[in-house]
This record gives sequence, C-alpha cells and structure tokens, in this order.
Amino acid sequence: MVHFVGAGSGAPDLITVRGQRLLQKADVIIYAGSLVNPQLLELAKDGTQIFNSAVMTLEEVIEQMQIAWEKGLDVVRLHTGDQSLYGAVREQMDELDRLGIPYDSTPGVSSFLAAASSMNLEYTLPGVSQSLIITRMAGRTPVPPKESIESFAAHQATMAIFLSTGLLTELQQRLVAGGYPADTPAAIVYKASWEDEKVCRCIVASLAETAKTNGITKTALILVGHAVAQADYDRSKLYDPQFTTEFRH
Repeated sequence: MVHFVGAGSGAPDLITVRGQRLLQKADVIIYAGSLVNPQLLELAKDGTQIFNSAVMTLEEVIEQMQIAWEKGLDVVRLHTGDQSLYGAVREQMDELDRLGIPYDSTPGVSSFLAAASSMNLEYTLPGVSQSLIITRMAGRTPVPPKESIESFAAHQATMAIFLSTGLLTELQQRLVAGGYPADTPAAIVYKASWEDEKVCRCIVASLAETAKTNGITKTALILVGHAVAQADYDRSKLYDPQFTTEFRH
C-alpha cells in the first residue's frame, strides 16, 4: 500500500495522529524535500528507506513506489501541508492506478490554517467575509484565465495566495486592478508554524516592500482581506440568545 500523507504546515506536532502512525510503520518514506520538517523523519523505524523527492522526477518516485509494492512494503509519500493543495498528487495517483498499485490518503494541516492560528484569525467573519479564496499567481505552472487574480479580487472576499512570494509587485498591482482598495489589510506569513516563523502585517499596496524589508523571498503565504485585520463584524447568530437551534430553544 502507498499512503499519501499530509505532513502539516511545519511544526512536527501538527501532523495528524494517523499520519504519525503511518510514518512509524513505513518501510519506505518519500518526502517533499525542504518543505517537510526533517524532524518528522525521526519517527521512521530503523531500516526505513528514505528518499527526497526534491531531487527526483515523477517517474523516479513511481519507480520506487512500484519496487516497494512488489516487495510487499508499505510506502508513505509525505507531502507538505495537505497534499490536495498544490501537491501534484493527482498525477502520482493516476500512475498508481495504471500500475494497479493501491493507495490511500491522509489529510494534513495546510499552511493557510496554520497562518490563521498564528495570527488568531477567523477568515469568515459575519458581515465582513464569508468566503475564503485559495489561489496562486501564474508562474511556471499556468493558471486558467477564468481564475485570474483580478477576477477573484472583484469579490473582496478573504484570499490566501500560495506560491507567489517572488511575484509580489505584480500581485499587488493585480489585486488593486481587480477591486481591492490599495489600503486593504494584508499579511505575509513566512513558514507558518515553523520555529523561524515570521508574520508581517501590511496592506495590499505595501506587500512587495514588506517582503523586501523582511528578507522574505519564498516559503510564505499571502493573506488579503478585511478579516486579516479583525475588522468590525456582526455577532454570529450561532450563539445569539435570540437564535434557536435544535439544541438550544
């Protein structure tokens, strides 16, 4: 069996209990290079084969999975955060389907969740924003035209923008062009939940300058929207004494 496991955002104790148990039992671990905290590899039992996928191609990753499966070994494919977000996981699963190799998936704590915890944020504040848009700028991997930054910015919902730290000048221009006021609250969260985490609050117009001032060039998440500044919001109806539920009448 191949187990796809989300390693979490960085802090080793943010991996799920299930993910931890799978790591402890694995015969082979293929982990996502510098994006996964190496402390997690200390959970491996003696004799476990460990491969760094940062220096491997898709074909090489699949080859190691196939070799292990043919030997009756358990494999953990350890991805950063949650593998369903920008994990290039579907192409691996399709190859395993083609080869008839069984697999399952264990979710992880994504960096957008760790960033909210670091900043004590609620992304969905009543009367401010009830939607969270998770997206990225186009780089070597293109973004469909219908999912442009401008089209999402028009909603002025909360946004969590991945894989875009090296494109902040363009990003802030496109956010404003799409509809966010230049003074919209924003934040750059570097390595959320790691020991060297850094949280930089700013506004949309100062994203690039803030990153430059703080020496942040990669491994950061960009948050945008009024919820980032804990704007004035409406009280939730969930705990309103005038609002009844099946549990509280």
